[in-house]
Amino acid sequence: KKSEVSEVMTKADMKPKSMHRAKIWSDDIENLYRFQQAGYRDEVEYKQVKQVDEVECWPETGFVKKLQRRDNTFYYYNRQRECEDKDVHKVKVYVY
Repeated sequence: KKSEVSEVMTKADMKPKSMHRAKIWSDDIENLYRFQQAGYRDEVEYKQVKQVDEVECWPETGFVKKLQRRDNTFYYYNRQRECEDKDVHKVKVYVY
């Protein structure tokens, strides 16, 4: 299961054109929540900063499993949903 962000070309100078806040939870919002907890905008920025091609995901759910923060510590995430309804509006959705 590929997220929409994966299909966007990961160029070194990619900057989002606009941003809006999430209204309802979805798989993509869950993954954005995880990237933003680790200090990144989204998968595009994570791949640029960390110079990786793939992000480790749970095979069952497709959710991000592990992220490396900018200070090189790791965040490990559960197989299940972690972004609660009360936190959905905090998630920023960037448009490229």
